[in-house]
Amino acid sequence: MPLEETRRIICAKDFNGFSALQNHLTALMRKRDQLDLLITNVEKTIKALKGEIVMSDKEKFEGFLKKMVDDNEQKYGKEIREKYGDETVDRSSAKFLNMSREQYTELERLTNELNETLKLAVESGDTGGELARKACELHKKWLCFYWDEYSKEAHIGVTQMYVDDPRFAAYYEKIAPGCAAFLRNAVAIYCRQ
Repeated sequence: MPLEETRRIICAKDFNGFSALQNHLTALMRKRDQLDLLITNVEKTIKALKGEIVMSDKEKFEGFLKKMVDDNEQKYGKEIREKYGDETVDRSSAKFLNMSREQYTELERLTNELNETLKLAVESGDTGGELARKACELHKKWLCFYWDEYSKEAHIGVTQMYVDDPRFAAYYEKIAPGCAAFLRNAVAIYCRQ
């Protein structure tokens, strides 16, 4: 945590030192658990490459999922935990980590179908049309691979974030120019129906 942010927190009128330390300890322990698992996976991979052990496909797949969760935590962890809370993020990560190979394959297929449908929907220009509605339904299914519960409000909120956050906007811009704004507008219509 940057020193300026630490100073701001400590000087706040509602600062609770004990609670802050408890939260910090919980975050550090979570980070340690993630690092321990990552270290174990890397050690196993090294041993497998040296021929000392044979990693099962299941172990390799679990390591692959864990790396994806860890990478996401590194890139976005702080901000998504502040925005959605530790419990929500931990449940989402657990859901992803418990995904079977078949579910992951379905997620990849769904991602491709969503992106192709979005491209066609944006090209149609009709945020309330059949292609837009299909894209919204696919997006909802896609979100449910990560979220343990769906709400229209959260769906609308996440698509607004796609427009507001340059990282997400850039991803959707690669699908089609104006795609993030189109999806946000289409989801707003979809969720009102």
